[in-house]
Amino acid sequence: MSNLNGSTNGTHTASDDSATPLNPNAIRSALENVLDPDLQQTLGALGAIHNVEFEVNTVRVYLILYAPLHFAAERINNACKDAVQRIAPQARVEILVQEKMPERPQNRPLANVKHLIAVASGKGGVGKSTIAANLAAALARKGAVVGLIDADIHGPSVPTMFDLEEEELRGTKNEQGQFIGHPMEKYGVKLVSMGFVMARDQAAIMRGPMQAGYLNTFIEQIEWGALDFLIFDLPPGTGDIQLTMAQRVPLTGAVIVTTPQNLALADVRRGISMFNRVNIPTLGVIENMSYYVLPDGSRDYIFGQGGGEKIAKEMNAPFLGEVPLNINIRKGGDDGMPVVMNDHAPLQQRAIMELAEKLASEVRRRSAAGAQAPTVQISI
Repeated sequence: MSNLNGSTNGTHTASDDSATPLNPNAIRSALENVLDPDLQQTLGALGAIHNVEFEVNTVRVYLILYAPLHFAAERINNACKDAVQRIAPQARVEILVQEKMPERPQNRPLANVKHLIAVASGKGGVGKSTIAANLAAALARKGAVVGLIDADIHGPSVPTMFDLEEEELRGTKNEQGQFIGHPMEKYGVKLVSMGFVMARDQAAIMRGPMQAGYLNTFIEQIEWGALDFLIFDLPPGTGDIQLTMAQRVPLTGAVIVTTPQNLALADVRRGISMFNRVNIPTLGVIENMSYYVLPDGSRDYIFGQGGGEKIAKEMNAPFLGEVPLNINIRKGGDDGMPVVMNDHAPLQQRAIMELAEKLASEVRRRSAAGAQAPTVQISI
């Protein structure tokens, strides 16, 4: 088991020798009433408290919690410590955790990836690739091990968005003579793109089966290693790449990116319907370019207001939030640094981090709804 907040230190007082005896029953009861912030159930109701050990003036709590925990860990850790220290303020508290995952067949593609998420859009021009790149970087910034597949064969943008335009896909041959590619890595994200295969100005002229073949190569012949998340930046629409994904990859779910205007929203309906037909859950809708912040702080809803939230409600999908229209986001894509990595753009950075947190929360909720799981050890 690993410490929930990544450290090995609990809370200390100046004098443990003068401590009053711990009350195990009261401490267990307090821990059982701690609320999981994503699942909105208590740790007791979730059966999450595996064990509580008492040693002199130390309380050591062992939890089993649904994955992923990169955003929820700190809140659960602090809530458990607060619950114990309200009863025993002098106690040293250690919270250790195992991560619970739904049971999955091990012979599936990408068996070492915990969560596979498609980022899609019904139409082009809504900023889907910008959102995919920033979600991947945001998850990596929280400590997750993340990969990003640029599956938009005709319009690969990952090389530009991560300032890797001059790079080429490298690899080695295995014992069977098969090429095994090694992903690029930047900002903590492992990256593969058609842009690393083609010359910079070369057009990708190929029919559907060939496009699907390239995607299969990215899935089966890239040495991804163990990942917490693998994000797929899909091409717009509902074509061969999307169908190949549905058939070949056991996706955790899909995120749909839109802008507020009605023209984009009609395509969202089609996109969500397609994923529903192939039994891939929609993890949420993100509305990009939602508004522009004027110099006086007010918002100008250039493309309309509230369309993304409305369509999410209509399609019974979670609404993950809005991303403003802002020059820092555009510059981040052009300059090769996702805005979530730019500490000089705190408002835009926070907006993306909140989207990533809501996405992780939705994955946890779905994991809890379907988990019948052995536990696996993790480090947070």
